[in-house]
Amino acid sequence: MRRLLWLLAICALPLGAQAEEGMWPFNMAPVEQVKRDHGVTLTDAWLQRAQRASVRFNNGGSGSFVSPYGLVMTNHHVGADCIQQLSQGGQDLMTDGFLARTPSEERQCPDLELNVLLSIEDVTAKVEAAAKDAADEAAANKARKGAMSALEKACAEKTKSRCDVVTLYAGGAYHLYRYKKYVDVRLAFAPEFLAAFFGGDPENFTYPRTCLDVSFFRVYEDGKPVASPDYFPFDAAGPDEGELVFVSGNPGSTDRLKTPAELEFLRTVAYPFFLAHLRARAKQLEAYMAKGPDQQRVARDTYFGVTNGIKAIAGELEGLNDPALLKAVRARHDEVATKLAALPEAERKRLLEAWPALERAFTAYAAFYEQYAVTERRAGPAGDLVRIARTLLRLADELPKPDADRLREYRDSGLQSLELRLFSEAPIDPGLQVEEIALGLEAMQKVLGADDPTVQAVLGGATPRQVAERVVAGTKLADVAVRKTLREGGKAAVDAAKDPLIEMVRAYDARARALRKRYEDTVESVEGAYAGRIAEAWAKAYGQSVYPDATFTLRLNHGVVKGYTQDGEKVPWHTTLGDAFAKYDKAKGADPYDLPKRWLEARDRLDLSTPYNFVSTNDIIGGNSGSPVFDAKGRAVGLIFDGNLQQLPNRFLYREGEARSVSVHTAAIAHALDRIYDAKALRAELLEAKKPAAAPAKK
Repeated sequence: MRRLLWLLAICALPLGAQAEEGMWPFNMAPVEQVKRDHGVTLTDAWLQRAQRASVRFNNGGSGSFVSPYGLVMTNHHVGADCIQQLSQGGQDLMTDGFLARTPSEERQCPDLELNVLLSIEDVTAKVEAAAKDAADEAAANKARKGAMSALEKACAEKTKSRCDVVTLYAGGAYHLYRYKKYVDVRLAFAPEFLAAFFGGDPENFTYPRTCLDVSFFRVYEDGKPVASPDYFPFDAAGPDEGELVFVSGNPGSTDRLKTPAELEFLRTVAYPFFLAHLRARAKQLEAYMAKGPDQQRVARDTYFGVTNGIKAIAGELEGLNDPALLKAVRARHDEVATKLAALPEAERKRLLEAWPALERAFTAYAAFYEQYAVTERRAGPAGDLVRIARTLLRLADELPKPDADRLREYRDSGLQSLELRLFSEAPIDPGLQVEEIALGLEAMQKVLGADDPTVQAVLGGATPRQVAERVVAGTKLADVAVRKTLREGGKAAVDAAKDPLIEMVRAYDARARALRKRYEDTVESVEGAYAGRIAEAWAKAYGQSVYPDATFTLRLNHGVVKGYTQDGEKVPWHTTLGDAFAKYDKAKGADPYDLPKRWLEARDRLDLSTPYNFVSTNDIIGGNSGSPVFDAKGRAVGLIFDGNLQQLPNRFLYREGEARSVSVHTAAIAHALDRIYDAKALRAELLEAKKPAAAPAKK
């Protein structure tokens, strides 16, 4: 039986790491390291409060409670989905910003789910026991997934919580995460887009920055704001240079335990293909937004997400193309293999066979990666309507099966979260859907070939755009009532509907499922069998525990507020509000250095020396957006919103050097709420924990 319980039992020190490296699960918190390096003791009570004050946004970001009355702070760009969805009836909250002066003015998000981590249980033995008699790796992979679904279902039924079995070390360990789930989430404050994303794409992933990338939401239950006794009190003074700070958030994914062969696959196959797809998507969205202000409004958030992805992937690819980085990765793996020579032969052989097994798997994956990407993954037909169509089609096929035999996303324990999005009342722009579908069909046609039977079945002799226009014009899935009827009617109703969009998805669904099974049987199953041995080998070689790669689950890390030197020039640890106005003046307000009217009118009332954005050595990645930065006393002193370009290759190998996390300073947030937005009640709640006015009945 493969078990990594030993990872939790030995000293929590990152392998060959610099002091700030590590995205640590809360049950592996680097307590001894922090005490040794900084003289700070992280007590169980401190850790539990930080864990329960931290929030995960189901759209891919992080946040935190910052008052005892359910007030949550996150980034503007994390909240942008909701802000955009609420921009209806002639209002544009992205452009104009939003402030609820009383709870009665707060606006409910259509499909936002927040999760608070309550507990973690190691269930590795239970998952592995289900696979011990499996005939091969594919069967073992299926058995593990069945056990995971059963554990989640039992937990959800017993506790009435959201329960997820999280795969760590790519299959070396399995932990059951139990969450408190909130689905009544209301927008309380958002600045104007010009302030939140000041500097635009040219300054994305750069520093110095001057952005107010913040928004506030309130969590409700039974029509009332939830009590949130575990929260980060808001410190309006913020941090100073050299100060120890912590970040708790949900980093999406890292590849630090990947083998050189796996990184070579990313460098030569996956990243170049996906980067080309993102660039094509950005070009198509630009053309769509150029049609008019309505198109620009509905596509803006999607467009900035795509351009953000382009910059991130390009930066990571640059890291993979850096000979020094790959040399360091190879040297690290070679050193581990050398150190294993002292082990008994059988144990050494068991560990070392992981490297060639994974290399064979990813060599095989390269042969069908692009086909998989355009049918089942993100490079194929996209958009809200396609997501809805596929969900309805697959729900009808999957739900009659035993829970353990379904595709993981349709397991019983996840159905409530899935249906929250499926039945969202958020508006859907048909023009944007056409663009998303047409681009995906073009990619499918290019990769599979015009003569491919699947392509011919999907297109039926028409062009990708003609098909996209036809299915969007003919579908009824924009109507939530129709979706509910089809969901309740099951397979018979879905088949009888003959909805053109569902039928388009059906035309390539069998191909997509076959490619997914091929991936799961030949790649995922091999990772499940062997990738955990890489971490085990590391721990045996160095006698230290190894934190798992990021999995969009709650992690803790520590760092220091600290500037850096770039090209021989010192880069200061913080910027000021005055720096934003200086950029505005220099550009004469030209895009992307325009400031909202409200800011320009408040200029003379502001203390322009107020710290605005700052950098620290905290170890973060995508998914950490919206994470709280807090001090040793547990006070919120900042808000993560970005990293610099130098940090992007840290996905593969942590290097401090010039790599920095970028945050909004709490002094700037407090000052802006006071002097620019006149948000007296919100500021009083943050700084004085003053209770907001009584809330209305549930909407």
